[in-house]
Parts: sequence; C-alpha cells; structure tokens
Amino acid sequence: MRVPRAVLLDALGTLVELVRPWPALVRELDARGVEVSEEEARRALLQEMTYYRAHHDEASDRERLADLRGRCAVVLRDELPRRARVLGDDELLEALLAALEFRPYPEVRETLARLRTAGARLVVVSNWDVSLHDVLARTGLAPLLDGAVISAEAGVAKPDPAIFERALEIAGGIEPGHALHVGDSLEADVAGARAAGVEAVLVQRDAALPLPPRVRAVRSLAGILDGAAA
Repeated sequence: MRVPRAVLLDALGTLVELVRPWPALVRELDARGVEVSEEEARRALLQEMTYYRAHHDEASDRERLADLRGRCAVVLRDELPRRARVLGDDELLEALLAALEFRPYPEVRETLARLRTAGARLVVVSNWDVSLHDVLARTGLAPLLDGAVISAEAGVAKPDPAIFERALEIAGGIEPGHALHVGDSLEADVAGARAAGVEAVLVQRDAALPLPPRVRAVRSLAGILDGAAA
C-alpha cells in the first residue's frame, strides 16, 4: 500500500461520533430529580449545540472553555421546561457534560495504525474548542496521531487554507502535493483542502445519500486505504 506522506483528518464525523445525547440528558436530569421527556431534551440540546457551534472558537484555553460551557448551560436551561430550572447552573452544566459522549467509529483505530505503519504522518484538523485534546485522549486516539490543529487555538478555521498549512508544518513540513485531507464536509474539508493545494477525500457515512460527483468519496475512513497514493 502506498500512502501520502501526511494524512490530515477531520475529527467529528470522520474520526469520532457524538453518541445521541438526548437520552443521556434525560437520565442525567432524572438522577438530579428533574423529569423531562426525550423530545424536550432533544429540543433544548439542539439549541445549545447551535449556540456552541457559533461560539466554540472563543474557547482557546481552559479559562475561556469554562466560560463557554457556562454560557451553553444557560442556553440549555432556558430551553428546558421551567421545572428543570430548580437545578443550579453548576448542576445543569454537570448534567450537560455527562450527556456528551464521543466515540471513535469502529474502523478508525485500525486504519490510523495501518497508515502510521506505512509511514504517514497523521494530524487532526478540526473546527473545535480546546477540549478536543481531551476527546482524543479519552477515546484512545491521541497516541495514534502526530498532532492536532484546532481552530480555537489556531485562530483560524476550515475552510481557510491557513489551518491546513499549519497542519502540514506539524506533520514535518510536508508539501501539500504529498498530503491528503479526509473529512465529512464538502465546504470545510474538501474545498478548504483543495484551496491549500491538498488532495481531499470526502467521508460520506450515510449510505442513503449518494456520493457526490467529481469528488473522491468513501463510506468509512478505511476506504482511504484503497487506492492511496504517495
């Protein structure tokens, strides 16, 4: 198998997935004496996630991360039924964080190990807050990687070519033409990587969706091992 000298990797949707959080939030709130339906938890979490996505790049260090999480808990509180507001902000934040679980897709560890054995440098490139380091550590992926470039820390986000250029530096100064980027977004990952001169592969995990034309696409991360080029 011939592989690129560097493989850049998106995180959410490519390496890890968020386990459906609303059932977990229902359980966490119930353990704290508050009963909500799964639909009520779902609606509130979707609003919280919308707020988080708009502000995650503000969490560039641990202090700012704590501030962002506090604000997210307030959004969640305001969207939950009034009976949930008996909980203090700290309790609600604990319930929120406990409900968020990330796990690697089944093929990810083996695929990363095979790429490293073949000599590729592996760097995550993700639009996320500073806590992505914790996610990569908890899921056991960190030891399989050579680094991570996170938008909140880098001060630049995909699809800006600068974040890909930073990842290539971390990979050891690999030239764009000797690298591959893998991600699940046509705009952030495919267009962004191409703008930086890096070949891109789209991960389209939903088999119900057609693979887009004029874009190399795979159904799982393992698919990049087929036809990998140097």
